[in-house]
Amino acid sequence: MENNNQEEEGQIVTPWEVAAEKGGKIDYDKLIDKFGCQRLDQSLVDRVARLTGRPPHVFLRRGVFFAHRDFNDVLDAYERGEKFYLYTGRGPSSEALHLGHLVPFMFTKYLQDAFKVPLVIQLTDDEKCMWKNLTVEESQRLARENAKDIIACGFDVSRTFIFSDFDYVGGSFYKNMVKIAKCVTYNKVVGIFGFSGEDHIGKVSFPPVQAAPSFPSSFPHLFSGKDSLRCLIPCAIDQGETGKMSASDPNSAIYVTDSAKDIKNKVNRYAFSGGQDSIENHRKYGANLEVDIPIKYLGFFLEDDAELEHIRTEYGAGRMLTGEVKKRLIEVLTELVERHRRARAAVTDEMVDAFMAVRPLPNMFS
Repeated sequence: MENNNQEEEGQIVTPWEVAAEKGGKIDYDKLIDKFGCQRLDQSLVDRVARLTGRPPHVFLRRGVFFAHRDFNDVLDAYERGEKFYLYTGRGPSSEALHLGHLVPFMFTKYLQDAFKVPLVIQLTDDEKCMWKNLTVEESQRLARENAKDIIACGFDVSRTFIFSDFDYVGGSFYKNMVKIAKCVTYNKVVGIFGFSGEDHIGKVSFPPVQAAPSFPSSFPHLFSGKDSLRCLIPCAIDQGETGKMSASDPNSAIYVTDSAKDIKNKVNRYAFSGGQDSIENHRKYGANLEVDIPIKYLGFFLEDDAELEHIRTEYGAGRMLTGEVKKRLIEVLTELVERHRRARAAVTDEMVDAFMAVRPLPNMFS
Protein backbone atom coordinates (compact mmCIF):
# COMPACT_ATOMS: atom_id res chain seq x y z
CA MET A 1 0.00 0.00 0.00
CA GLU A 2 1.29 3.44 -0.89
CA ASN A 3 1.78 5.40 2.33
CA ASN A 4 1.00 8.91 1.20
CA ASN A 5 1.15 10.33 4.70
CA GLN A 6 4.96 10.19 4.43
CA GLU A 7 5.65 8.53 7.79
CA GLU A 8 8.03 5.92 6.42
CA GLU A 9 10.26 8.65 5.01
CA GLY A 10 10.70 10.61 8.23
CA GLN A 11 8.15 13.36 7.60
CA ILE A 12 4.40 13.42 8.16
CA VAL A 13 2.02 15.39 5.98
CA THR A 14 -1.71 14.91 6.53
CA PRO A 15 -4.55 17.45 6.58
CA TRP A 16 -4.15 17.62 10.37
CA GLU A 17 -0.43 17.18 11.00
CA VAL A 18 2.71 18.45 9.26
CA ALA A 19 6.10 17.46 10.68
CA ALA A 20 9.54 17.31 9.06
CA GLU A 21 12.28 14.83 9.79
CA LYS A 22 14.04 15.62 13.05
CA GLY A 23 16.30 18.60 12.51
CA GLY A 24 15.20 18.94 8.88
CA LYS A 25 12.71 20.72 6.67
CA ILE A 26 9.66 19.68 4.69
CA ASP A 27 10.86 17.93 1.51
CA TYR A 28 8.64 19.35 -1.22
CA ASP A 29 10.06 17.07 -3.91
CA LYS A 30 8.91 14.04 -1.91
CA LEU A 31 5.47 15.60 -1.54
CA ILE A 32 5.20 16.19 -5.29
CA ASP A 33 6.23 12.61 -6.02
CA LYS A 34 4.07 10.91 -3.39
CA PHE A 35 0.91 12.87 -4.12
CA GLY A 36 1.17 12.50 -7.90
CA CYS A 37 1.66 16.21 -8.60
CA GLN A 38 3.68 18.19 -11.11
CA ARG A 39 5.83 21.26 -10.58
CA LEU A 40 4.04 24.53 -11.31
CA ASP A 41 6.66 25.80 -13.73
CA GLN A 42 7.23 29.14 -15.45
CA SER A 43 5.40 28.09 -18.61
CA LEU A 44 2.20 27.64 -16.58
CA VAL A 45 2.71 30.97 -14.82
CA ASP A 46 3.14 32.67 -18.20
CA ARG A 47 0.06 30.92 -19.54
CA VAL A 48 -2.08 32.14 -16.64
CA ALA A 49 -0.89 35.70 -17.30
CA ARG A 50 -1.73 35.38 -21.00
CA LEU A 51 -5.20 33.90 -20.44
CA THR A 52 -6.22 36.38 -17.74
CA GLY A 53 -4.58 39.49 -19.17
CA ARG A 54 -3.14 40.46 -15.81
CA PRO A 55 0.23 40.00 -14.07
CA PRO A 56 0.59 36.69 -12.21
CA HIS A 57 0.08 36.85 -8.47
CA VAL A 58 3.16 37.19 -6.27
CA PHE A 59 2.51 33.67 -4.95
CA LEU A 60 2.75 32.35 -8.51
CA ARG A 61 5.77 34.45 -9.48
CA ARG A 62 7.76 33.30 -6.46
CA GLY A 63 6.74 29.65 -6.33
CA VAL A 64 4.71 29.86 -3.12
CA PHE A 65 2.13 27.72 -4.90
CA PHE A 66 4.61 25.20 -6.23
CA ALA A 67 2.72 22.14 -7.53
CA HIS A 68 -0.52 21.14 -9.22
CA ARG A 69 -2.60 18.27 -10.50
CA ASP A 70 -4.25 18.69 -13.91
CA PHE A 71 -4.07 22.49 -13.92
CA ASN A 72 -3.19 22.27 -17.62
CA ASP A 73 -6.50 20.53 -18.28
CA VAL A 74 -8.39 23.33 -16.52
CA LEU A 75 -6.55 25.96 -18.58
CA ASP A 76 -7.09 23.99 -21.82
CA ALA A 77 -10.82 23.94 -21.15
CA TYR A 78 -10.83 27.63 -20.18
CA GLU A 79 -9.10 28.49 -23.43
CA ARG A 80 -11.89 26.66 -25.28
CA GLY A 81 -14.43 28.85 -23.52
CA GLU A 82 -15.35 26.34 -20.79
CA LYS A 83 -15.49 27.86 -17.32
CA PHE A 84 -14.69 26.22 -13.98
CA TYR A 85 -15.38 26.93 -10.32
CA LEU A 86 -13.11 27.32 -7.32
CA TYR A 87 -13.33 25.44 -4.04
CA THR A 88 -11.38 26.11 -0.87
CA GLY A 89 -12.16 26.04 2.83
CA ARG A 90 -11.32 26.63 6.44
CA GLY A 91 -11.51 24.51 9.58
CA PRO A 92 -12.76 26.99 12.22
CA SER A 93 -10.88 26.00 15.37
CA SER A 94 -9.89 29.41 16.78
CA GLU A 95 -11.05 33.00 17.00
CA ALA A 96 -8.15 34.48 15.05
CA LEU A 97 -6.44 33.49 11.81
CA HIS A 98 -2.70 33.78 11.33
CA LEU A 99 -1.09 34.95 8.11
CA GLY A 100 -0.51 31.36 7.02
CA HIS A 101 -4.28 30.85 7.05
CA LEU A 102 -4.75 33.93 4.86
CA VAL A 103 -2.35 32.79 2.12
CA PRO A 104 -4.76 30.40 0.30
CA PHE A 105 -7.59 32.94 0.58
CA MET A 106 -5.45 35.75 -0.81
CA PHE A 107 -4.51 33.53 -3.74
CA THR A 108 -8.09 32.31 -4.25
CA LYS A 109 -9.32 35.91 -4.44
CA TYR A 110 -6.77 36.56 -7.19
CA LEU A 111 -7.99 33.49 -9.11
CA GLN A 112 -11.63 34.54 -8.74
CA ASP A 113 -10.91 38.06 -9.97
CA ALA A 114 -8.56 36.96 -12.76
CA PHE A 115 -10.72 34.18 -14.24
CA LYS A 116 -14.12 35.64 -13.25
CA VAL A 117 -15.45 32.35 -11.90
CA PRO A 118 -17.65 31.29 -8.95
CA LEU A 119 -16.25 30.11 -5.64
CA VAL A 120 -17.52 27.81 -2.89
CA ILE A 121 -15.90 28.02 0.56
CA GLN A 122 -16.49 25.18 2.99
CA LEU A 123 -16.37 25.86 6.75
CA THR A 124 -15.78 22.46 8.33
CA ASP A 125 -17.30 23.19 11.73
CA ASP A 126 -18.20 19.50 12.03
CA GLU A 127 -14.55 18.51 11.53
CA LYS A 128 -13.30 20.81 14.28
CA CYS A 129 -16.06 19.62 16.60
CA MET A 130 -14.60 16.11 16.22
CA TRP A 131 -10.87 16.90 16.11
CA LYS A 132 -10.65 19.71 18.67
CA ASN A 133 -13.30 18.43 21.09
CA LEU A 134 -15.38 21.58 20.68
CA THR A 135 -19.12 21.64 21.24
CA VAL A 136 -21.37 21.86 18.20
CA GLU A 137 -22.46 25.33 19.24
CA GLU A 138 -18.90 26.60 19.72
CA SER A 139 -17.84 25.18 16.35
CA GLN A 140 -20.74 26.95 14.66
CA ARG A 141 -19.90 30.23 16.39
CA LEU A 142 -16.26 30.02 15.31
CA ALA A 143 -17.36 29.27 11.74
CA ARG A 144 -19.22 32.58 11.55
CA GLU A 145 -16.33 34.47 13.14
CA ASN A 146 -13.87 32.95 10.68
CA ALA A 147 -16.27 33.73 7.83
CA LYS A 148 -15.83 37.42 8.68
CA ASP A 149 -12.05 37.12 8.23
CA ILE A 150 -12.57 35.33 4.93
CA ILE A 151 -15.03 37.92 3.64
CA ALA A 152 -12.55 40.64 4.68
CA CYS A 153 -10.17 39.28 2.02
CA GLY A 154 -12.43 40.96 -0.53
CA PHE A 155 -14.41 38.18 -2.17
CA ASP A 156 -17.22 39.06 -4.56
CA VAL A 157 -20.57 38.17 -2.94
CA SER A 158 -22.18 37.82 -6.38
CA ARG A 159 -19.75 34.97 -7.19
CA THR A 160 -19.16 33.42 -3.74
CA PHE A 161 -21.07 30.89 -1.63
CA ILE A 162 -19.77 30.24 1.90
CA PHE A 163 -21.32 27.31 3.74
CA SER A 164 -20.89 25.53 7.05
CA ASP A 165 -21.20 21.76 7.07
CA PHE A 166 -23.61 21.74 10.00
CA ASP A 167 -25.97 24.00 8.06
CA TYR A 168 -25.63 22.76 4.49
CA VAL A 169 -24.78 19.04 4.35
CA GLY A 170 -27.73 16.98 3.13
CA GLY A 171 -29.64 16.32 -0.09
CA SER A 172 -27.46 16.22 -3.21
CA PHE A 173 -24.34 16.96 -1.15
CA TYR A 174 -24.93 13.93 1.06
CA LYS A 175 -25.66 11.72 -1.95
CA ASN A 176 -22.20 12.57 -3.30
CA MET A 177 -20.65 11.85 0.09
CA VAL A 178 -22.10 8.35 0.01
CA LYS A 179 -20.91 7.74 -3.56
CA ILE A 180 -17.40 8.86 -2.63
CA ALA A 181 -17.35 6.76 0.55
CA LYS A 182 -18.16 3.61 -1.45
CA CYS A 183 -15.09 4.20 -3.65
CA VAL A 184 -12.47 4.31 -0.89
CA THR A 185 -11.40 1.32 1.18
CA TYR A 186 -10.55 1.54 4.86
CA ASN A 187 -6.91 0.62 4.13
CA LYS A 188 -6.65 3.38 1.56
CA VAL A 189 -8.05 6.07 3.84
CA VAL A 190 -5.67 5.01 6.63
CA GLY A 191 -2.75 5.17 4.19
CA ILE A 192 -3.71 8.61 2.91
CA PHE A 193 -4.73 10.31 6.15
CA GLY A 194 -2.68 8.48 8.79
CA PHE A 195 -5.57 7.34 10.98
CA SER A 196 -4.84 4.92 13.81
CA GLY A 197 -6.85 2.47 15.86
CA GLU A 198 -7.27 5.14 18.52
CA ASP A 199 -9.19 7.50 16.20
CA HIS A 200 -12.98 7.50 16.52
CA ILE A 201 -15.14 6.59 13.54
CA GLY A 202 -16.16 10.22 12.98
CA LYS A 203 -12.63 10.98 11.81
CA VAL A 204 -12.44 7.97 9.51
CA SER A 205 -15.78 8.84 7.89
CA PHE A 206 -14.99 12.53 7.44
CA PRO A 207 -12.90 12.68 4.19
CA PRO A 208 -15.96 12.35 1.88
CA VAL A 209 -17.34 15.54 3.46
CA GLN A 210 -14.35 17.49 2.18
CA ALA A 211 -14.30 15.69 -1.17
CA ALA A 212 -17.95 16.33 -2.03
CA PRO A 213 -17.59 20.08 -2.82
CA SER A 214 -15.31 19.22 -5.73
CA PHE A 215 -18.36 17.86 -7.58
CA PRO A 216 -20.72 20.54 -8.98
CA SER A 217 -23.77 18.35 -8.39
CA SER A 218 -23.24 18.96 -4.64
CA PHE A 219 -24.56 22.49 -5.27
CA PRO A 220 -27.77 22.19 -7.30
CA HIS A 221 -28.76 25.78 -6.49
CA LEU A 222 -25.56 26.91 -8.27
CA PHE A 223 -24.68 24.36 -10.93
CA SER A 224 -27.87 22.56 -11.91
CA GLY A 225 -27.33 20.84 -15.26
CA LYS A 226 -23.57 21.53 -15.17
CA ASP A 227 -22.34 18.18 -13.86
CA SER A 228 -19.22 18.26 -16.06
CA LEU A 229 -18.03 21.62 -14.71
CA ARG A 230 -14.42 21.42 -13.60
CA CYS A 231 -13.31 22.38 -10.09
CA LEU A 232 -9.98 24.04 -9.21
CA ILE A 233 -8.90 23.74 -5.57
CA PRO A 234 -6.25 26.12 -4.19
CA CYS A 235 -4.88 24.65 -0.95
CA ALA A 236 -1.86 24.86 1.33
CA ILE A 237 -0.21 22.47 3.77
CA ASP A 238 -0.10 25.22 6.45
CA GLN A 239 3.51 24.66 7.45
CA GLY A 240 6.48 26.61 8.72
CA GLU A 241 10.09 25.50 8.12
CA THR A 242 9.78 22.22 10.01
CA GLY A 243 6.09 21.69 10.67
CA LYS A 244 2.60 23.05 11.14
CA MET A 245 2.15 26.51 12.64
CA SER A 246 0.75 26.12 16.14
CA ALA A 247 -2.21 28.06 17.49
CA SER A 248 -1.07 26.99 20.97
CA ASP A 249 2.20 28.90 20.51
CA PRO A 250 1.27 32.53 19.84
CA ASN A 251 4.88 33.38 18.95
CA SER A 252 5.02 30.84 16.11
CA ALA A 253 3.03 33.06 13.73
CA ILE A 254 1.70 36.56 13.09
CA TYR A 255 -2.05 36.78 13.77
CA VAL A 256 -4.53 39.14 12.17
CA THR A 257 -5.42 40.32 15.68
CA ASP A 258 -1.81 41.25 16.57
CA SER A 259 -1.12 44.89 17.37
CA ALA A 260 1.76 46.80 15.80
CA LYS A 261 3.61 46.33 19.07
CA ASP A 262 2.97 42.56 19.00
CA ILE A 263 4.28 42.30 15.44
CA LYS A 264 7.41 44.29 16.23
CA ASN A 265 8.10 42.16 19.30
CA LYS A 266 7.57 38.85 17.48
CA VAL A 267 9.76 39.76 14.53
CA ASN A 268 12.57 41.20 16.63
CA ARG A 269 12.60 38.47 19.29
CA TYR A 270 11.45 35.28 17.56
CA ALA A 271 12.12 35.54 13.80
CA PHE A 272 15.33 33.52 13.34
CA SER A 273 18.02 35.47 11.54
CA GLY A 274 20.57 34.23 9.04
CA GLY A 275 22.86 37.13 9.90
CA GLN A 276 26.30 36.60 11.45
CA ASP A 277 27.10 36.80 15.17
CA SER A 278 28.88 40.16 14.87
CA ILE A 279 28.69 43.16 12.55
CA GLU A 280 32.29 42.54 11.51
CA ASN A 281 31.58 38.94 10.50
CA HIS A 282 28.30 39.94 8.88
CA ARG A 283 30.05 42.53 6.70
CA LYS A 284 32.63 39.90 5.80
CA TYR A 285 30.48 36.81 5.18
CA GLY A 286 26.95 38.17 4.65
CA ALA A 287 23.68 36.54 5.72
CA ASN A 288 22.58 32.96 5.13
CA LEU A 289 19.32 33.62 3.27
CA GLU A 290 18.31 29.95 3.32
CA VAL A 291 17.62 29.99 7.06
CA ASP A 292 16.57 33.62 7.48
CA ILE A 293 12.89 33.83 8.49
CA PRO A 294 12.41 37.58 7.80
CA ILE A 295 13.59 37.02 4.21
CA LYS A 296 11.11 34.16 3.83
CA TYR A 297 8.24 36.32 5.13
CA LEU A 298 9.21 39.14 2.77
CA GLY A 299 9.11 36.59 -0.04
CA PHE A 300 5.43 36.06 0.75
CA PHE A 301 4.23 39.54 1.57
CA LEU A 302 6.50 42.16 -0.03
CA GLU A 303 4.83 42.83 -3.37
CA ASP A 304 7.70 44.69 -5.09
CA ASP A 305 9.97 42.17 -6.86
CA ALA A 306 12.74 44.71 -7.40
CA GLU A 307 12.82 45.71 -3.74
CA LEU A 308 12.86 42.08 -2.61
CA GLU A 309 15.77 41.28 -4.92
CA HIS A 310 17.63 44.36 -3.70
CA ILE A 311 17.19 43.28 -0.06
CA ARG A 312 18.29 39.72 -0.82
CA THR A 313 21.39 40.93 -2.67
CA GLU A 314 22.45 43.53 -0.09
CA TYR A 315 21.70 41.35 2.93
CA GLY A 316 23.36 38.31 1.41
CA ALA A 317 26.47 40.39 0.71
CA GLY A 318 26.57 41.82 4.23
CA ARG A 319 25.88 45.39 3.20
CA MET A 320 22.46 45.32 4.88
CA LEU A 321 22.13 44.33 8.54
CA THR A 322 19.59 42.04 10.20
CA GLY A 323 17.98 44.98 12.02
CA GLU A 324 17.32 46.75 8.72
CA VAL A 325 15.68 43.67 7.19
CA LYS A 326 13.52 43.10 10.26
CA LYS A 327 12.50 46.77 10.27
CA ARG A 328 11.23 46.48 6.68
CA LEU A 329 9.39 43.25 7.48
CA ILE A 330 7.70 44.87 10.49
CA GLU A 331 6.50 47.68 8.22
CA VAL A 332 5.13 45.25 5.62
CA LEU A 333 3.34 43.00 8.14
CA THR A 334 1.93 45.89 10.18
CA GLU A 335 0.41 47.45 7.06
CA LEU A 336 -1.04 44.08 5.96
CA VAL A 337 -2.57 43.29 9.36
CA GLU A 338 -3.95 46.81 9.81
CA ARG A 339 -5.56 46.69 6.37
CA HIS A 340 -7.16 43.34 7.18
CA ARG A 341 -8.35 44.57 10.56
CA ARG A 342 -10.10 47.55 8.97
CA ALA A 343 -11.76 45.33 6.37
CA ARG A 344 -12.92 42.83 8.98
CA ALA A 345 -14.37 45.55 11.18
CA ALA A 346 -16.60 46.52 8.26
CA VAL A 347 -18.05 42.99 7.90
CA THR A 348 -21.51 42.82 9.49
CA ASP A 349 -23.63 39.81 10.45
CA GLU A 350 -25.92 40.74 7.55
CA MET A 351 -22.98 40.43 5.15
CA VAL A 352 -22.16 36.99 6.55
CA ASP A 353 -25.80 35.96 6.05
CA ALA A 354 -25.66 37.18 2.44
CA PHE A 355 -22.55 35.11 1.63
CA MET A 356 -24.01 32.01 3.34
CA ALA A 357 -27.50 32.25 1.88
CA VAL A 358 -28.45 29.33 -0.39
CA ARG A 359 -29.18 31.26 -3.58
CA PRO A 360 -28.14 31.47 -7.23
CA LEU A 361 -25.05 33.60 -7.89
CA PRO A 362 -26.07 36.40 -10.28
CA ASN A 363 -22.62 37.15 -11.77
CA MET A 364 -21.33 33.60 -11.63
CA PHE A 365 -19.49 33.55 -14.96
CA SER A 366 -19.46 37.21 -15.95
